[in-house]
Amino acid sequence: MQLSTEISGISKKVRAISRSISNVLVPNSCLLCDVHLARHGGCCPSCWSDLAFIQAPVCPVMGTPFSVDMGDNFLSAEAIANPPPFDRLRAVLSYDEQARRLVSLIKYSDRTDLVPWISKWMWVAGKQLIDDADVVLPVPLHPSRLRKRRFNQAGEMARCLGKIGNLEYNSGILHRRKATRQQVGLTEKEREKNVAGAFVVPEANRVHLKGKRVLLIDDVYTTGATVKAATRALKRGGASNIDVLVFSKVETDPS
Repeated sequence: MQLSTEISGISKKVRAISRSISNVLVPNSCLLCDVHLARHGGCCPSCWSDLAFIQAPVCPVMGTPFSVDMGDNFLSAEAIANPPPFDRLRAVLSYDEQARRLVSLIKYSDRTDLVPWISKWMWVAGKQLIDDADVVLPVPLHPSRLRKRRFNQAGEMARCLGKIGNLEYNSGILHRRKATRQQVGLTEKEREKNVAGAFVVPEANRVHLKGKRVLLIDDVYTTGATVKAATRALKRGGASNIDVLVFSKVETDPS
């Protein structure tokens, strides 16, 4: 009994020391500014109020927010004029300066400590999609870019969502076989051409995909060229349905 009590006490001290070390390495500050917080993670009230969260009512296909409830089956102009190959899309934030900053911190400043918090927000925004999915996988990077960046931000988000939603996570089903140019600065047509034929599901991987409902993860949806190309490859590989969950979405639909 005494030994058990001593071990318990030591364990508590170790956890306290670990938290202290963690707080030194990654201070308890707002994800977007340097304001000190009582606990690690999250945003200060000021930054939180600046985040452009996408909330219902939304287009059932594209997740585009409506200013008023248009009914369950009312589609956005974007979904009608250019129906996507995927089934449904959901996003946490409309893409603005704050969303861009969070994405940039992960991609270019190696702030992978932000991923668990962002993934929790994604879980809330995409819970219905997560509940309906069989497997979660990321939009992959080309091996050459992965070597430079050292990690795939979409892969880290997908991994966290798999744990949160108790979903199968598989980053190896979909391959990026074409080293595409950066999409930033390209027109919609240039983006489509850039990623055309970029993705493939190798024959050996199709057994892991056949008949499954896929949740495809990416960080930002701009014109959709990348996730659309990935979706087409997944459908050719045997997936029955593909939903897309992203952290942020550029809103182009005035509806």
